Amino acid sequence: MRFALGVEYDGNGFLGWQRLSKAGEGGQESVQAALETALSKIAAHPVATVCAGRTDAGVHAQCQVVHFDTEAARAPRAWMLGATTLMPPQVSVRWCQPVPDTFNARFSARARHYRYRILNRQVRPALHRQYLSWELRPLDAAAMHRAAQALVGEQDFSAFRTVHCQAPHARRDLQRIAVRRDGDEVVVEVQANAFLHHMVRNIVGSLLEVGAGAQPESWIAEVLAGRDRRLAGPTAPAAGLVFLGPLYPPEWNLPAEVTLPA
Repeated sequence: MRFALGVEYDGNGFLGWQRLSKAGEGGQESVQAALETALSKIAAHPVATVCAGRTDAGVHAQCQVVHFDTEAARAPRAWMLGATTLMPPQVSVRWCQPVPDTFNARFSARARHYRYRILNRQVRPALHRQYLSWELRPLDAAAMHRAAQALVGEQDFSAFRTVHCQAPHARRDLQRIAVRRDGDEVVVEVQANAFLHHMVRNIVGSLLEVGAGAQPESWIAEVLAGRDRRLAGPTAPAAGLVFLGPLYPPEWNLPAEVTLPA
C-alpha cells in the first residue's frame, strides 16, 4: 500500500533532506534518514521514501510531501503520530493518507513554491534568527519586484544554478515571483514547476543587489540572458528559506494546502 505524508521540519541541525551514506560531523543526519528510521520501526521492515523536492542544509519545510510503500497494516493516524514521536523535535508529520500506487510525490507535482524572508534593518535579529536572513543595506522591495518579473516564464536558469547542480538541463517554468515589504521584513515568494540546486537562493542574492541600489532593475534580465553563474549575485543564506510545499492536481484528493485550484 502507498501512503502520502505532509512533513514539517526545521532544517537547523540537519544536513538537508537527502539521505546520506552516513551521518555527518557531530552526529548530524538528514531529514530523510530520520523519517525513514521512524517509519521502518513502525512498519517492522525497511521503508524508503520519495519527496517532492530536496532541500539543502538549514532550509526549512512547511509541508514537504513524501510517499512510501509498505505491507504493514497501520492506520494513517498511527503512521502520523508514531513517526512524529520517534523523530527529533524539529520534524513532525502533519498528515498521512493512503494514495493510489500511481501517485508519486515528485513526478505527480505540478509546481513547488518557496518563501524567503529578509530582516532589513541596521541591527541583526535576536529572535527568530534561524528563520530569517539579514540585510543591513536599505532595500527597495518595489524595485526588486519589478526586476524579478523578467524571470517569469519557461527559461534557461543556468545563471542561477550552482556549479554542483546535477539536473540534466537548466530550463524551468517560473510561474510566479513576488517581492513585498512587511514592516522590517522583505519577503520573496516564488513558484515554479521545479527548481535547480540553489536556484531560489541565487535569485534572492541577485535581487538583493538590485534592492540595495548596487545594480539597476534591468540587470536581472541581463544576468538571465547571460546564462553564466559568475554574472549573478551571491547565494543568499539558507536560514531565510522555507519550502512551502508542492502543488498537485485535484484528482489526488490531497489536503488543500498542496492542491492546485480546480
